[in-house]
Amino acid sequence: MAYQAGGQRPAPRPVPESCDAQAYLQDYAVLLESLPFPSLVVDHRWDVVMANGAFETLFRGVRPHPTAMPGHNFLRFVLFHPDAADLLGEHEAGWCLPALAHLRTALETYGHDNELQAIRRDIAQDPFMEAAYRQGLPHWIRAVGEAGARLDGAVRLLLHPDPRRGPTECRIVEETPEILRGLGLRRLTMVLRDPRRAPAPARRARRPRGAPTHLTVVPASQG
Repeated sequence: MAYQAGGQRPAPRPVPESCDAQAYLQDYAVLLESLPFPSLVVDHRWDVVMANGAFETLFRGVRPHPTAMPGHNFLRFVLFHPDAADLLGEHEAGWCLPALAHLRTALETYGHDNELQAIRRDIAQDPFMEAAYRQGLPHWIRAVGEAGARLDGAVRLLLHPDPRRGPTECRIVEETPEILRGLGLRRLTMVLRDPRRAPAPARRARRPRGAPTHLTVVPASQG
């Protein structure tokens, strides 16, 4: 089933018990698979309910991780996976700080959600991430405005593993039909742009597993 596209999730996410809802999601998965760009459907926790083959191709090379695989919870991947910066260009400003902003918003709405609380606890256990969440994020929001964390229409940099693409800008497009929204889900698609429009930053060396995360928005001395 397309709910397990990419083979990165240990078990399929629960789907609604309604036969009509299940049939809709099955057909929607077929639609998702037909898209040429990386596309995924997530819930309010950023758990990935389904993703297409282009999404799998983009993240196929990431190393195994117990909690932060991109096909499991995309928010955790952005924040905690040591390979995230190898694929998500301008990782801190373009992906990590917006992800922290999305987490903050989700916690304001679903404050008692166990998974969101678990993500928050994991941030608190990393002094650099905690400093970024408490100090760096408010500073960043003041600098760029609330629109800086907006998903729909945002242009972000990908370091695509396909050498024909390499550093490639993508525009994130959020298109969520009414039925999907009613199920508490939303679809995000990374529309890949002409690689020639994007800068070509040097790839970073992979960070060893267990190495501390240092977000430069907050000096290390403040962690």
